[in-house]
Amino acid sequence: MVTGQRGRPRSFDRDAALDKALLAFWERGYEATSISDLTASLGIGAPSLYAAFGDKRKLFDEVVVVYGGRYGEFAAVALAEEPTAREAVGRILREAAEIYTDPAHPPGCMVISAAVNTTSEEVAEALRLRREANLVLFESRIRADVAAGALPAGTDTWALARHAGAVLQGMSQQSRDGAGREELEAVAEVAMRAWPR
Repeated sequence: MVTGQRGRPRSFDRDAALDKALLAFWERGYEATSISDLTASLGIGAPSLYAAFGDKRKLFDEVVVVYGGRYGEFAAVALAEEPTAREAVGRILREAAEIYTDPAHPPGCMVISAAVNTTSEEVAEALRLRREANLVLFESRIRADVAAGALPAGTDTWALARHAGAVLQGMSQQSRDGAGREELEAVAEVAMRAWPR
């Protein structure tokens, strides 16, 4: 008996489709990436896309998780591995310069750039919360250095964490505007001079 199953074909590779969707959202952002852009990128029809991922927002949420695991973990790794917050943030900024300008994928950070000009408050808020979580990690590490005496007692830990986040966001946009790796590495070096001693 034939069941007449509808939706995605049996040969559908979900991981490969997520990779293609990731690049589409990274290149264009959430708002500007249409369902027709996604179906063209993934090589499937709209019914197959909906059957596999639900809707555009659900697909984007999955893509953000994939992006974080593949391209966004460098900050948490540096914070865990480096002996001080200063060294960790310096490493994060240098690695961001490399990642944001890698020609193997669109420039910048998808989590930073995907929310630009979006009219979806839910998407903007979800991405804001992810960025805010990074700032909390930065601030926690900085606060630990203040407690250990590696940074002066009067250090404004939240302002310093925000400074690091602002530099990362600026580097992301600069890379999308054409700045190269060496230029962004120079930005990282200048940014680190603002750290208290």
